[in-house]
Amino acid sequence: MSKKAFIFPGQGSQYIGMAKDLYDNSVEAIEMIKIADDALGVNLSYIMFNGPEEQLKQTEFTQPAIFLHSVVLSSLIRTLQPDAAAGHSLGEYSALVSANAIQFYDAVKLVRARGKAMQQAGIENPGTLAAIVGLEPEKVEEFCKEASSEGIVQCANFNSPGQIVISGSLTGVRKAMELCKTGGAKIVKELVVSGAFHSPLMKSAKDILLKELNDTPFYNARFPVYANVTAKPVTQKDEIKKILYEQVTSPVRWEETIKNMIADGFDEFYEIGPGKVLQGLAKRINPDVKIFGIDKYEDVEKYL
Repeated sequence: MSKKAFIFPGQGSQYIGMAKDLYDNSVEAIEMIKIADDALGVNLSYIMFNGPEEQLKQTEFTQPAIFLHSVVLSSLIRTLQPDAAAGHSLGEYSALVSANAIQFYDAVKLVRARGKAMQQAGIENPGTLAAIVGLEPEKVEEFCKEASSEGIVQCANFNSPGQIVISGSLTGVRKAMELCKTGGAKIVKELVVSGAFHSPLMKSAKDILLKELNDTPFYNARFPVYANVTAKPVTQKDEIKKILYEQVTSPVRWEETIKNMIADGFDEFYEIGPGKVLQGLAKRINPDVKIFGIDKYEDVEKYL
């Protein structure tokens, strides 16, 4: 019997008009979106549906927008039940809601607090990210170590074979980029971001998030959620809280996560949320994997 996993996207998958067709076609979606707007005291749905893009791209709005879109989708799917879930960075929160480890109302406030704290950390400790394509992880880690004499830099995302994102201070990342270029990387590209996510420069965001996590009720997950920090399944509420705290400054081990899920017998993956980023990564990690996307209302209709 096939084992199904839900996977949830992270920052960068947002687009203007996201979740609008869900709102137009589902009473449940309307309710959830209104609850989120009320919980945040912000007209998030207006920003999602209409933009402007500059506002939607601000971390404090991007994160709850992607989270809301993803969680509404997973709530509408009736006939498709996962045996486990995972989420890329922010997507881990969507995965935990799908597993009933956090209640939707609490999680949407937590995600906004996380987004605001990370945006603020990016202002206080400016940094950047860069994509490195075509080098082994060990090589990229070696170059980061060498470049750290110039400034903070470390691997932030191990996304798929030969696709790694590094994060840190401008001087540290740019030195590591130089080393990766001369070391044979096919592509080395600085990314337009508001902070050095998944690096020590997010320490102040981590401290703020700790208080929010301690104030939020957590529950044991009803199915395993594979954690970014360890690439392993978790179900216990105390462990879940700990990994969300650690996740802010730790690398996202996405390639390892998907490989571990496949090794554990998962053979059908469903990306739940805006965009197709995780579908692309899954195909690069294992070309034989069955992967589907659920983003629009027409995708949901198959599983009502």
